[in-house]
This record gives sequence, C-alpha cells and structure tokens, in this order.
Amino acid sequence: MMELYFVRHGKTKWNLEGKYQGGHGDSPLLPESIKDIKLLSKRLDGINLANAYTSPLPRAKTTAETLIADLKQSVNLTVVDDLREFDLGIMEGQKFVKLEKEIPEVIHAFRFEPSKYDADQIKGESFEEVAERTTNAVKKIVSENDDNSSILIVSHGAALVTLIQSLLGTKVADIRKDGGLSNTSLTHLQYSNNEFKLIKWNETGYLHKKLESTDTI
Repeated sequence: MMELYFVRHGKTKWNLEGKYQGGHGDSPLLPESIKDIKLLSKRLDGINLANAYTSPLPRAKTTAETLIADLKQSVNLTVVDDLREFDLGIMEGQKFVKLEKEIPEVIHAFRFEPSKYDADQIKGESFEEVAERTTNAVKKIVSENDDNSSILIVSHGAALVTLIQSLLGTKVADIRKDGGLSNTSLTHLQYSNNEFKLIKWNETGYLHKKLESTDTI
C-alpha cells in the first residue's frame, strides 16, 4: 500500500495580507512558517520517504526543501510543473475584500460552488482544468514509485483541494464539501488496487496554534 502525504505550503506575506497568489504570483514565507514546517517535520518523524515532489512556485519549493532538511532524510525532490496553483488570471495579487466587492459571484463560486465558477471572467483556469493536470501528475508519480512507498507532495491550497477530491472521485460541484486546506497542513491518502482512500484531511494539530481566517483556502 502506498502512502501519500500532501502538504500545503507555509504561510506567506500575501496569505497574511489576504491576497490571491495563484499560479503566477508569489510572496515569501513568513518567519513563523519556518517554525511551523519544523513542527510538521516532527509529525512526519519516523516516516521513511521514498521521494518528494513539489510545485515549482517558490513558496511551495521552499516549504518542501525546508521540510526535507528538517526531516534529516536524503530524499530526492522533483519539481513538477503541473502541481502549481490555479491560474487565477486578473485575481492574482488582488485583495480578497476588494474582489468580493467587485466580482462577488466569481469569488463565491470559487470558494463555495465550484460548478458555478466561470474562470473565463477572470481569464484564469477552471476547476476541471486544474483537476485534469494535477491528477495526471499524481497518477504519473504513483506509477513511478513502488507500491509500498511513502511519498511527499507539496503544493497549494486550491490546487490541492481540487486534486485530492478528484483523486477520491468527488464531482466538481462537491469539491469544497470538506472545506479548504490550511498553511503547512497535512492530508494523508493511501493508494492500493488503483484506488485512493482518505485517511486524514487537513491535519494541523501539530502546529499547536489557533488558526486564523487567512490560514485556510
């Protein structure tokens, strides 16, 4: 049985400021995120990772590199372009509150009703498009690893929600049914006999702190 550990990147400056980052925007990790990643490494202590994979965006790649260093394991880290965040078009770099006033129906659909999300309105990427590229990437990763290995995958909030729910067979309309994923969170899936099974969604207890609204997407 293969163990898949999905990690959302650490909290960034734009996360704190309530800005959309998307697949082209980026901002540095906060100092507190480095501490959170160390706490995550303690949670993963004892798990022998066969391989690790990350989105190419700096906030995810830095999270992956820091985590592996904290784990003190010699793990090969592969950058996979298709693990990047949603292309959010004109939303990238914009504040949540500003867009909630300007395009409320788009923001509501993105957060709560994916089947009604019209990516063309913001010149971005649809849930269906993200689901296809991310699931194809993970299925390729699975095919390249031994059946009994443990794999680390570091990516982004909205992309990971879409990816994980799609692997579990969830329809687009229900992708948000379990809520979002928090910064430096851990979501655990098992893979066996061509089927993915959810073990734990959005685990954050090891961070030992009260999460804020800017922590989760």
